[in-house]
Amino acid sequence: MARTDVPPRWDRKMQQRLARGEAAALGELYDRFASLVHSLAHRVLGDEQAADGVTREVFTHVWEHPESYDARQGPLRSWLAAVTHRLAVQRLRDREEREQPRREELESTVRRASVAARADYIVNSMPAPLRAALDLAYFQRRDYRQTAADLGVTEDEARRRLRLGLQLLSTAHDTGTPPGYRGAV
Repeated sequence: MARTDVPPRWDRKMQQRLARGEAAALGELYDRFASLVHSLAHRVLGDEQAADGVTREVFTHVWEHPESYDARQGPLRSWLAAVTHRLAVQRLRDREEREQPRREELESTVRRASVAARADYIVNSMPAPLRAALDLAYFQRRDYRQTAADLGVTEDEARRRLRLGLQLLSTAHDTGTPPGYRGAV
């Protein structure tokens, strides 16, 4: 017989042995193709441990479902490569789905920290009369009348200072940099 006929015959015999539950057949298959399976999985995943896991999954699949290989569709080697690729891509997708919420949470945390830092910068750089009015109204829970009395100004002036201070603070959510801001030094 022609030399090219040997691998398909070997493939069919291997499938028959696996279908009969011959553990030795699985060992032979593993010895022959484990490096191929592992290297393909590693190429897709870029992670040694994940590639080890996919390699185990591929050979577990072969052991549990030897009938899923069809010798008429091509060599066993190609089928193993296809199974490996499918499982590795699925694992990659699963990993990305698990990491997506973490990335979004991290981005949200960074945005909140940025807004807080901007608000802190704005409060610390605003004129002292505005800062004093905000401090009395929000941290010491005074209304505008009590703030006016504590500052020794009219109620209209207290309301004006609070309004201006709040307008400045509202810019903390803006994406631009406040005028004169140089970042942390």
